[in-house]
Amino acid sequence: MKASDLLVRALELEGVEYVFALPGEENLDILESLRQSKQIKLIVTRHEQGAGFMAAVYGRLTGKPGVCMATLGPGATNLVTPAAYASLGAFPMLMITGQKPIKSSKQGRFQIVDVVRLFEPITKLSRQIVHGNTIPANLREAFRLAEEERPGPVLLEIPEDIAEEETDSPLIEPHPRLYASAGSGILDKAAAMVREAKYPLVLVGAGANRSLVRESLTEFIETTGLPFFTTQMGKGVVDGRSDHYIGTAALSEGDYVHCAVDHADLIINIGHDVIEKPPFLMTPGGKKVIHVNFKAAQVDQVYFPQLEVIGCLSTSIRNLGKRLGRVDHDLSYFWRVRDEVNKHITDKQDDPRFPLLPQRIVGDVRKVMGERDIIALDNGMFKLWFARNYRAYHPNTILLDNALATMGAGLPSAMMAAMLYPDRRVMAICGDGGFMMNSQELETAVRLGLNLVVLVLKDGAFGMIRWKQDKMGFPDWGLEFGNPDFVQYACSYGAVGHRITRTEDFIPVIDQAFAAGGVHLIDVPVDYSENEKVLTEELAELVCQI
Repeated sequence: MKASDLLVRALELEGVEYVFALPGEENLDILESLRQSKQIKLIVTRHEQGAGFMAAVYGRLTGKPGVCMATLGPGATNLVTPAAYASLGAFPMLMITGQKPIKSSKQGRFQIVDVVRLFEPITKLSRQIVHGNTIPANLREAFRLAEEERPGPVLLEIPEDIAEEETDSPLIEPHPRLYASAGSGILDKAAAMVREAKYPLVLVGAGANRSLVRESLTEFIETTGLPFFTTQMGKGVVDGRSDHYIGTAALSEGDYVHCAVDHADLIINIGHDVIEKPPFLMTPGGKKVIHVNFKAAQVDQVYFPQLEVIGCLSTSIRNLGKRLGRVDHDLSYFWRVRDEVNKHITDKQDDPRFPLLPQRIVGDVRKVMGERDIIALDNGMFKLWFARNYRAYHPNTILLDNALATMGAGLPSAMMAAMLYPDRRVMAICGDGGFMMNSQELETAVRLGLNLVVLVLKDGAFGMIRWKQDKMGFPDWGLEFGNPDFVQYACSYGAVGHRITRTEDFIPVIDQAFAAGGVHLIDVPVDYSENEKVLTEELAELVCQI
């Protein structure tokens, strides 16, 4: 068969459901082969970033590599940011890019960039396919690497003359893999360290979220009675309504939850990912850390765990919990911190001021979203408020990026979630700056018939950088911009636009949009004056004598 047909057969064997793409002429053989597939659906986006972000979030939510495709040159280079997003976020993804013929060329170096070398630093594998017979082996290896801990992106470049050649190579069947369990001796040492500590504290990181260890970790928390906090990307692994939850480390330091971190003498760090900087600084002779994860820790100046429990995460947690049982420690300080955190993150959630305060926005969104409904955050000032104040009840119900922290990913992320979970409410939450970076994907969302609500929080500036500019004592300068009429803009794509003019209308408009179905954009003016008051002045005066 033709090599492009073999490629699509191999993708089908891997269970691929979608290929997100902005095709070019170098992909036309593959495009024709995809047309004939009865399994794979082609999703054409309006920019390669949209395709890449959707593929990465498919990987994030399913654990299976999302697949995207672009042409050579500028098509491939537009996938660099999604590749970095998947690499730092640990999302499995396969990128397929085209290239001019490699056996002979009549166009010199027109549009030719060394794509394979360009992507090598930000992928687990970047390779050109030079013969159709190697497609099954290369594709199977690409999927293996993309899925294997730590997951990430891979790239296969397929020149157009290779895609059209004849091949007779057999397919290679995928097979399940099992991770080894941590040894008894290590688990015994970990249990002994917890018993010997005076103030042990559990940290839940991004790796626990993607590994779906909710059941075993919830059982561990309830059995031991230990308090826990999360990183931004660890939210929701254990229900945020748990009495043992003391908060999220949304800021790097100096917040109320850091009082508990400073008080602890042992951190049981479950699923920590080095991309999310640890919300504590280790010093020689200071607090001890037990690293529980699939892979060993990357050691640096501020993170050098004294014990590592390496192996299947769920099994390690369950076996450690069995060894510990109910711990007998004085945890009263942690519960005081928890109560203080709860008081501050619910403050001003009913404030009637207009434009809306971020605390009110977070509180109202939590009220209208169900337990398993999903919010997908773009990157901006609002992300800190949601990471700090929003309680997540289930894994991957708050999709935020604290790894690459790129703008422009919020809308495509929500679109992917809406495709995978059509029975849930899905909401994209974007700043006006980040939304405009990939706002053209509104057309894709409408064309796909998605049910989706997009909040555009409007302040006419790059708000997070503006806040940091102020913190550093610089004049307010260079970060403001103009916006289109977002209501008319949404309508021009076939979506429905809404404008909030009174704070009390916010919840009714969201409910109305979800009830109506389809794609809705809500223009929400936001007042970020609380950034300085709460996140700078108030925390500067914080003394951890709770």
